[in-house]
Amino acid sequence: MPIRTSKRSLLARALDVTGCGRMLRVAAPWEGVLILNYHRIGNKNNSLLDRNLWSATDEDFDAQMGMIAKNFQVVGLDDLELVLHSRSGRFVMVTFDDGYLDNYTNAYPILKAHGVPATFFITTGFLDVPKIPWWDEIAWIVRTSPLEALDVNPWTTTPVPFDEPHREGAINRLLTVYKRLPGTETEAYVNFLAESLKTGRSPAQIAKKLWMTWDMIREMKQNGMSFGGHTVNHPVLANLPADQQDEEIRECRRRLIEELGEPIEAFSYPVGGPKSFNADTRTSLIRHGFKWGFTYLGGYCHYGQEDRLAMQRTAIETDVDLPIFRALTTLPQVFS
Repeated sequence: MPIRTSKRSLLARALDVTGCGRMLRVAAPWEGVLILNYHRIGNKNNSLLDRNLWSATDEDFDAQMGMIAKNFQVVGLDDLELVLHSRSGRFVMVTFDDGYLDNYTNAYPILKAHGVPATFFITTGFLDVPKIPWWDEIAWIVRTSPLEALDVNPWTTTPVPFDEPHREGAINRLLTVYKRLPGTETEAYVNFLAESLKTGRSPAQIAKKLWMTWDMIREMKQNGMSFGGHTVNHPVLANLPADQQDEEIRECRRRLIEELGEPIEAFSYPVGGPKSFNADTRTSLIRHGFKWGFTYLGGYCHYGQEDRLAMQRTAIETDVDLPIFRALTTLPQVFS
């Protein structure tokens, strides 16, 4: 089981100070594939959007990629079948979700500089018609609201006070409500927040510089990066009926094939937790030719025990500094 953040930080630093971490990396105390999951790279300070989506600053990401390139065999999506079949060795794989512009402007040059391949799971609708995703819009609504709390209402049942100055607790609570809603109710919920918190919906121009373009993705593909699906509109798939799930998965794959001209066999589940996909989701992936489904469940893939449609990934977030990152990759059975 993962250890608590404060204890994790102390233990990670102890591994660095004592030199035990360096010895463990040489001793190779685990075997399998550790799949790292990122979202955004850059400086989250002062953003009105969801700051939890930033995985690392440019400097931290550069240090992380340098560390894994030096200490591990880093593999891409095309290597995964062979690696799992070999059932021997320690491998690290780098993935990104959503398709934010900073994946191209910030992460991609660093990946190239270290010779690290990465796989990017794309929400195709955000590239085709740029819009603000629901998590960023909810964060924007809360941060820009002139109010100090959300009053009692049918959605949250109790008031939601805004914890100043950044209101992160309130944002996280309202995002949790969204993730549990049936797909038929999510738009009404965002409209309710926009009206009740007196902000209106977020300005459309925010989305214009939020996402990569297809030309950027084609350039990245030519330079060793891989791509997979992440739906069209980023719903929580398990909250949709089977036919709507199928449409999100089918159309996402169709657009990727249309733009990239190659088979698309990998998919990551939006949100990615145990309740974000179900048997209908798996059935749809198989129907449309996907071989891999990637989660957000943490841990690493053990040889002979992996579920090809529920591959474990470990989240890299801004609380993961370099000592914790070194510890996480050295002892993922403890830190991931």
